[in-house]
Amino acid sequence: MPSSSDKTFELAPVENTTTQEDKLEGQVVDIQTIAEEETGVLYNDRSKLKQGLKERHIKMLTLVGVFGTGLFLSSGGTLRKTGPAGMFIAYLVVGIVVGCNQIAIAEVASFMPATGATIRHAEQFIDESVGFTFGWISTYSSLMPGELSATAVVMKYWTNLNSGVFITIFGILFVLTNIYTIRFYGEVEYIFGWLKVLLILILIITGLVIDLGGTKGQERLGFHYWRDPGPFAEYLVDGSIGKFVGFWSALSSVVYSYSGIQNIAILAGETKNSRHAIFHGAKNVFVRIIALYLAAVLILTMIVPYNDKLIATGTGTAKSSPYVIAMNRAGIKVLPHIINAIILTSAWSAGNLAIVEGSRNLFALATKKQAPQIFLKTNKRGIPWVGILFISAFLPLAYMSCSESSSEVFGWFQELVSSNTLLRWILISANHIHMDRALKAQGYSRSDLPHHTPIAPYAAWFSGIMSVIFLLTGGFYNFIHGHFNIESFFTRYFIIPLAIGLFTFWKLFKKTKYLRPEEVDLKAIFEDIAQNPEHIPPKYSLRKKIVSAWKDHKSQ
Repeated sequence: MPSSSDKTFELAPVENTTTQEDKLEGQVVDIQTIAEEETGVLYNDRSKLKQGLKERHIKMLTLVGVFGTGLFLSSGGTLRKTGPAGMFIAYLVVGIVVGCNQIAIAEVASFMPATGATIRHAEQFIDESVGFTFGWISTYSSLMPGELSATAVVMKYWTNLNSGVFITIFGILFVLTNIYTIRFYGEVEYIFGWLKVLLILILIITGLVIDLGGTKGQERLGFHYWRDPGPFAEYLVDGSIGKFVGFWSALSSVVYSYSGIQNIAILAGETKNSRHAIFHGAKNVFVRIIALYLAAVLILTMIVPYNDKLIATGTGTAKSSPYVIAMNRAGIKVLPHIINAIILTSAWSAGNLAIVEGSRNLFALATKKQAPQIFLKTNKRGIPWVGILFISAFLPLAYMSCSESSSEVFGWFQELVSSNTLLRWILISANHIHMDRALKAQGYSRSDLPHHTPIAPYAAWFSGIMSVIFLLTGGFYNFIHGHFNIESFFTRYFIIPLAIGLFTFWKLFKKTKYLRPEEVDLKAIFEDIAQNPEHIPPKYSLRKKIVSAWKDHKSQ
């Protein structure tokens, strides 16, 4: 239990500009700045990486992570499996889980804004072996070039050229976007983010026009497709059980749709005022999901029936995207091309994010000597170029889609990524739970955190439990008689024995210790907060800005 003198260095609100001496008054230890002390909890982040991202980049990256190819491409398969009501409920349920998970990571990442985020948090609050395990699993997931395969799927809407041509072109673009500066990457994603927001708004507005009979020759639909062919689709088996099977099996593709959302915390070490920016960026995700994502899904279920031939057969191209189908059914000729072009930027954006995630994971592992130290190397612009080149070396795996159906290979990658995403959500929840326990055991209150939310402890437990259920039941349809598929079973459950094997290996090799709540080193983090205060400029409303400008003018 820390005494009052031990806690005088804790940070109040981020805006507090109290002097370092005031914060550390009564502290008996001699605290050096993190920049001077190589054992500092964020030393490598501060000394090797450049903080080139701003809060506006982080906020836009949350949108980039939410609106990806999962929504635009795989939502057709989701609608086919589960029907309109089942699809909307699936997106709502997973959306609530994601929102709760983001509240949890917002607190942990703003407390310890480390590159690699979840990996480093696990080492700090739980056990070094947990961080090692997830670090390498997450890196393995980043090696799966699902989004590069998705570019080939999208391009087939316009041409029958071999997929390898587009895989080569976009693979090069992925690397070039990441290798220059983090600021350049942020600006590219910022533009892509606005394009996605524009696309979602176009889809919602156009969908409403179609649904209300606003296009030539189109009758008013309303919720017609919810009645005929019906609210729920049967999948694999008949009757009510088949409807539930369809709904539950569709959850995995919905998880994939949300899979990039938690990655903004990975870039904490490269973000200015990272505690403030990451917290507000992650916390606001829930509102954006409700306002935009679910609106887009609801409109989709109203304008495309789940038994549409293109959705039912699956063409393996973007022509089976339900949004493109809706526009074609309504006789809108140009808009499908615009939609497909923006879907292409979504694939590009998500591919960029995979390289970012993989290279920063390797950087995080190398800080703890769990990966070769060469992955700590950065260029003069603060880019971990070795990690980027290593991850990029696996992009040619996407050429698998040249010999198999592009959509089939995309589906394999999708299932692999979904399992890893669920594992990440579980670990995010576990990190928050262990951080909370450590705070209580060592006499701190939640108000001592630089940023906190009252519902976060409950959100962490809820999202963690639901993610465990999703992970364990993700491939349940393989156990229905006559429907076992070795590829699907492998991609669903391989991650579980892999995690157990990696954890056991590092536990035995390094003999790491599970940290009891009182053993977690919270002091090092609070010291870093005290030594590196964030000065957030106050935000003024437009009215206040006008009044201030008028006063300045009159005083001249």
